[in-house]
Amino acid sequence: MNAEQFYPLFLQSRNVVIDSRKIEQNDIFFAFSGETFNAATLAEEAVMKGALAVIVEQPDYENREKHIFYVPSTLQFLQELAIYHRKMLKIPVIGLTGSNGKTTTKEIIHAVLSEKFNVQYTKGNLNNHIGVPLTILSIRPEHEMAVVEMGANHQKEIELLCSLSMPDFGYITNFGKAHLEGFGGVEGVIKGKSELYDYLKNNGRTILVNENDPIQVEKTVGYSQKITFGKPDSDYQFDLFSEEHFVGLMYKGEKAVSKLTGEYNFTNLCAAASLGLYFGIGFDKIVHAIENYTPTNMRSQIVQKGDQTLVLDTYNANPSSMAASLRNFISFDGSKTIIIGDMLELGDETENEHRFILDLALQSGFDQIITVGKSFKNVYDSPLSFVSTQDLIEYLEDHKITSKNILLKGSRGIALEKSIDFI
Repeated sequence: MNAEQFYPLFLQSRNVVIDSRKIEQNDIFFAFSGETFNAATLAEEAVMKGALAVIVEQPDYENREKHIFYVPSTLQFLQELAIYHRKMLKIPVIGLTGSNGKTTTKEIIHAVLSEKFNVQYTKGNLNNHIGVPLTILSIRPEHEMAVVEMGANHQKEIELLCSLSMPDFGYITNFGKAHLEGFGGVEGVIKGKSELYDYLKNNGRTILVNENDPIQVEKTVGYSQKITFGKPDSDYQFDLFSEEHFVGLMYKGEKAVSKLTGEYNFTNLCAAASLGLYFGIGFDKIVHAIENYTPTNMRSQIVQKGDQTLVLDTYNANPSSMAASLRNFISFDGSKTIIIGDMLELGDETENEHRFILDLALQSGFDQIITVGKSFKNVYDSPLSFVSTQDLIEYLEDHKITSKNILLKGSRGIALEKSIDFI
């Protein structure tokens, strides 16, 4: 069986799922198996739950009468089905990657474009070799646009994800010190992320360019099919302003203030506004989208807890985003405590980058510096340096932080958000 043969059955389905616990009527269940489990054993149960079809990679479990189909690789078949479906789609697909801010940018782009169009977009962090095909397969006839986030921690991964999503438009938020271990340093990051540019240029597609980013400018020089923002002679020019802790943008005298903190989010807003204007959305609608977007995903999120202001940025961290968060937090009025967690996947640069961030924190005049993780503990000789978030929680149970402002920033694996209830 191939994707073309299976496609008519896919068109009858409600959704594609890889978690048997989430199966609903008329879903297609891809039974992924791992080293410690065989999801094909759940095939019959999936049919009983109402699955329209089940894809397994063990021939002994095939039962075509019950629409249980064998394929050599569930992953490969998922990707092939996504490619076939993508070729059938007649709507614009926007591809998005970058070292920092791609998920926030995706969310804002979705909010802006949804003012005029029915937009499907990457849910959560489904941005890898499994998540991208799932996103493509979630695009249905009622959708008029799609926004696909693409994540990567090594070279050639964006190239693969582009082959699956085939974006018509693309944007790289920035090139930062993220996943240095997998990419092989900053130059590797630039090369890996630029695989999106390679795809777009090779296929005559459109690139969104922040002309204040010299790398974006350099990588797209001489290419004519661009949408630009950032400079006076760009297609779109926005001005930065802030209200209290929140960042906003101004376009031709009209203001839009977001619920995001940090000037580093300004370009994220600009990217979304540029696409909105390009696709014919009035700026009044863009203002509505930006001002009504509320971050709830622990990214640049401000939470009031009693008389204290918490800045939650615990979903991810790398040296670039960590430095930006610290510099933004300096501008907050009143006493300030930072709780910073280890930055992961930095390879040989781990000690140097953690020492750099610690030095930046020590020079910034914060009232209290708390670190969590072995890498920070290796460079910070302090009773306020903890190996784990659980150790931090045990400390917080007996020691209340009295600062008016508290920043929590760390990599996903540190799970700093678990400490929020104890602050």
